[in-house]
Amino acid sequence: MLFETIEKYDYEQIVFCHDKSSGLKAIIAIHDTTLGPALGGCRMWPYESEEEAINDALRLSRGMTYKNAAAGLNLGGGKTVIIGDPKKDKSEALFRALGRYVESLNGRYITAEDVGTTEDDMDIIFEETDYVVGLSESHQSSGNPSPKTSLGVFVSMKRAAKEAFGTDLLEGKTVAVQGVGHVAYDLCRYLNEAGAKLVVTDINQEAVDRVVNDFNATSVSIDEIYDVDADIFAPCALGGILNDDTINRLKVKVVCGSANNQLEDIDKHAEQIEAKGIIYAPDFVVNSGGVVNVADELDGYNEVRAISNIEKIYDQMDKVFEISKRDQITTARAAEKLAEERIDQLMRVRSSFLKSEKSIISRGKN
Repeated sequence: MLFETIEKYDYEQIVFCHDKSSGLKAIIAIHDTTLGPALGGCRMWPYESEEEAINDALRLSRGMTYKNAAAGLNLGGGKTVIIGDPKKDKSEALFRALGRYVESLNGRYITAEDVGTTEDDMDIIFEETDYVVGLSESHQSSGNPSPKTSLGVFVSMKRAAKEAFGTDLLEGKTVAVQGVGHVAYDLCRYLNEAGAKLVVTDINQEAVDRVVNDFNATSVSIDEIYDVDADIFAPCALGGILNDDTINRLKVKVVCGSANNQLEDIDKHAEQIEAKGIIYAPDFVVNSGGVVNVADELDGYNEVRAISNIEKIYDQMDKVFEISKRDQITTARAAEKLAEERIDQLMRVRSSFLKSEKSIISRGKN
C-alpha cells in the first residue's frame, strides 16, 4: 500500500528516523527535487498511529513541492514529522539525533520550523547540520516568518482585488478577516495602512481586542464572519472552511487568506466559488511568503532581497489568473498547473543536460 502511494504521486524517498536513547521517531518525506533540494518544515505532533504520521509526512511534502514551485523558488518539496507531544517530549538529544539524519541526506533535504517546533529547536538541529533554516536571530537568520508571510498575503490580495475590481488599490475596501493570530495581525496592519476597513473574528478574544484597538476594526462572532457584507474574505485560521454551507453565505467578490487547505473539496468548492462570481486566490500561493523568506537564508539572509522576492508573489498570482483563463480551469487547479509546468520544464532541461553528457557543477553560495 505504501509503495502504491509512492508510485501514484511519484515520491522520491522516505526516511524513517529512530534513536532509542532520545526517543526519536520521525519520518522525512522527500517528494520531488527537480527544481532543487527539498525544503519543508519539521512538524512535531502526538499522532495516534505511525500510519497517520506517514500519511501526514507524504501529504505535506507533496504540498511543499507545489508551494515552492508556484512561488518561483528553485527548491523541491519535503517534510519531517516527529511522533511526539511537543509539550513534554522535546529534548536536545532528540533534535540533535534528527539533525544527524538530515545531515545524512547530504543536502537533498533542508528542514525548518513548523507546527510544534520553534526557532530554538532549529538552533539545536543546526548543531548537527547546516541544512536547516529559520534559525533564531542570534544566528543572523530571518527570525520570525509571520510578518513576511503576511506581506505575501497582502500582495496576493492586491492582485486578486485587481482581478475583481479592476484596481489593486484596497483603500475603502471592507475585508472580513477570520482568525487574527500572528500572520493575520500583520496582514491587518498592512490593510489598515492601505486604507481598508476591517471586520474580524477569532476564538481568542484578546487577539480580537488587540486588532480592534490597534486598527479600528469591527468584531463579529465566529459564525457571523461568513455573513459579513464585505469586498474580500480573508480566511486566516482553520482549513476546510470553504464548503457547501459557507460558500453560499459569502457576500464578497474575493477570497484571499493565509489558512492552509481552505477548500474542503478542491474541485467541487473551487467551482462553486467561481459560479458565484467570486475570485479565489489559491492558498498555497498566497501564504508562500514565509517559505520565500526562509529560503533566502540559503544565500546568506538579506532582508531587502527577501522582501523583494516576496513581493514577486504578486506576479505569480498574475500567472495563476492567466493559466485559469487560458485553460478554462479554476484558479485552484491553475495554481497546481503553474507548479507542474515549471517542474516539467526543468525536468526536460535537466534531461537534455544528461543526454549531452555535460556535468553539473555546484557553484556554491554567492
